[in-house]
Amino acid sequence: MTSASAQQSSSRSQAATVADVMRPLMTTVGQHDHAAAAPYLMKHAGATALMVVNAQTGQPVGIVTEADVAHAIADGKDLNEAWVDAVMTTRPAVTTATSIRHAARIMTTRHLRHLPVAGDAGLLGVVDLIDVCRALINA
Repeated sequence: MTSASAQQSSSRSQAATVADVMRPLMTTVGQHDHAAAAPYLMKHAGATALMVVNAQTGQPVGIVTEADVAHAIADGKDLNEAWVDAVMTTRPAVTTATSIRHAARIMTTRHLRHLPVAGDAGLLGVVDLIDVCRALINA
């Protein structure tokens, strides 16, 4: 690859935004719902994670993953007695204008597989590790 084509590829991947690769909303759960609802919803949605939203604002406040549920159980928590916010992981939300490269930096720095995409109206969608990798490979 020549220096000029490498620069063009780099500028294209920097110009690409999360809006170009985000997926529609995942199944969501409220932060004050019972934690036992999370694995039930994941199973029926065929998902490995749920976005956690604030019921009043619709804004994302975190994510609950299969790993979060497993850690809670291993720590001795009774999911029927705990709330989602006790087992979730807080996640930074990105906007549709966030670059793919910046999303990749956030994900690798914090070891995240999913990032919520939010706007003024609340949760808009999600971008995951596969989406980001495909975008960077195809850039």
